[in-house]
Amino acid sequence: MAFTTLLNIQPSADLDQDEWDKAQNSLADIFNAYGFNHLTIVNLPTCTNGHMTEKAEFLLMFCGDDGRNAVVQSCGPDLVTVNIQRIGNPIKHGKSFGDEDIKELQKKISEVLKSNKSKRFPAIKRGGAVDCYVPTVDNRLIEYDFDRVVFDADSKYQHVRIMHSPQYGNMLILDGDPNLAESDISYTKAITGNGREKFEDKTVLILGGGDGGILHEVLKEKPKFITMVEIDQVVIDAAIKHLRGICYNAMDSLRGPNYEVLVEDCIPILEAYIKEGKKFDYVINDLTAIPITTEARGSQWDFLRLILQLSMKVLKSDGKYFTQGNGAIMKSALEMYEKQLQQLECDVEFSKETVCVPSYMEMWVFYEIWKVPPLKKKSDGSS
Repeated sequence: MAFTTLLNIQPSADLDQDEWDKAQNSLADIFNAYGFNHLTIVNLPTCTNGHMTEKAEFLLMFCGDDGRNAVVQSCGPDLVTVNIQRIGNPIKHGKSFGDEDIKELQKKISEVLKSNKSKRFPAIKRGGAVDCYVPTVDNRLIEYDFDRVVFDADSKYQHVRIMHSPQYGNMLILDGDPNLAESDISYTKAITGNGREKFEDKTVLILGGGDGGILHEVLKEKPKFITMVEIDQVVIDAAIKHLRGICYNAMDSLRGPNYEVLVEDCIPILEAYIKEGKKFDYVINDLTAIPITTEARGSQWDFLRLILQLSMKVLKSDGKYFTQGNGAIMKSALEMYEKQLQQLECDVEFSKETVCVPSYMEMWVFYEIWKVPPLKKKSDGSS
């Protein structure tokens, strides 16, 4: 396994040009003492805002016999960055080179640069048996405590992976996107109305939801009938075996006295229901963030708007539509989604709720949408 550690060090503004020039040799001596015994110096006299920087920039590259290497670069007079790479915990002359050594390096480099402001970033681990990193919706990197791969396969539609986390339980990841972990009952509660709705003796259509969490939760309320439409059998099978803390026994059989799981693309199913005139009290959209269908349907927003349009046509006039939105930090994406609601053939109103989903490590927005009677004056679209 390879480890990457980054240091940011802010040199003192009091360093004169002579001290700045001598810093290169001092840094070389420091790294040499830690087994980085091969040095390359690249001078980088660059321009900043059209003017030559007062203190010439430089790049120092070090490597050791055991695979360790480091790049030290001055990014102008206000910042020196250090990128240290090590393979495992390399040993030089009987002594390992690990986190404590890097802390000492940081201290010594700060002394050379007369810095009282430096930062050491957590090491990034690469190339191990378990990949612990998953990006958030706004492309921040989260490091999970994954300790093993539970399931890993490519279905006809997507890459399906389940990772085990001692903290969050088993987590479903589809095409690199975290979907749901066994800790995330708050997600399932939110997308089913958080107790505001009564599903007893009601008809419910679930779009997606292959982890089985929504099916399990709604079945507890004794609905009249649930139809669940999930395109990927691989997700269903993996959930039945490895996500018992989410689906429990809800999908052990794909058909029961008051529910049925259809392994189909939801778009043709919705279109067929419209032709039949079939209506539901509730439609719950739990499709993946990246649209999956058997037919090309334009952009992601085209797909989402199509699902909304079709869903409104199978929703009873007094019915409710529930769906996840996006991370609360993704304000522009949420605004774009709400614009889609204004483009539907029927008038709708909505409310939204922001919920903490444990394994997401961020706040998530959920929508409740309903149709406005034709004779009712439409509000501003929010409540």
